[in-house]
Amino acid sequence: MVTTTVITPQTLELAEQLGQCLLEKQQTIATAESCTGGGIGYAITEVAGSSAWFNGGLITYTNDLKRQLLNVSQRTLEKDGAVSAECVKQMALGAQAQCNSSWAIAVSGVAGPSGGSADKPVGLVWMALLGPGCEEVWSQVFSGNRQRVRAQTIDEVLKKAIKNL
Repeated sequence: MVTTTVITPQTLELAEQLGQCLLEKQQTIATAESCTGGGIGYAITEVAGSSAWFNGGLITYTNDLKRQLLNVSQRTLEKDGAVSAECVKQMALGAQAQCNSSWAIAVSGVAGPSGGSADKPVGLVWMALLGPGCEEVWSQVFSGNRQRVRAQTIDEVLKKAIKNL
């Protein structure tokens, strides 16, 4: 079954608000995405003129790419796993550096419908937001199917970025 990414009016509004905040501060943002597969970047680039404040993003679905492109340490991947606080923090730092941006968002989680465990259930997503004077790393267990988990993740990180800008 093929599903397409549809940006809701709420998500588009959040992306527009984020852009306004970044423009006012003359700052930029980048993304490092795993479980959302580029959905955050897609939402951001739905905003006309987003190239003024969105430097780019990296979709690093595999651990190898997290290590190679974002400089996530092998030790972190072995000890904590890709779905962890330390991993998303390192992903955000890597995106910030690779894309030369003021801010970075990173996400890694278990979108489902399979792949969960007792420690890391389906719906668990770790998120990070790094920027001037801000280092937020948090997790949330979202409910619903794969598409809902991913959509909720996108809205959550956009809201957190707006709040912290």
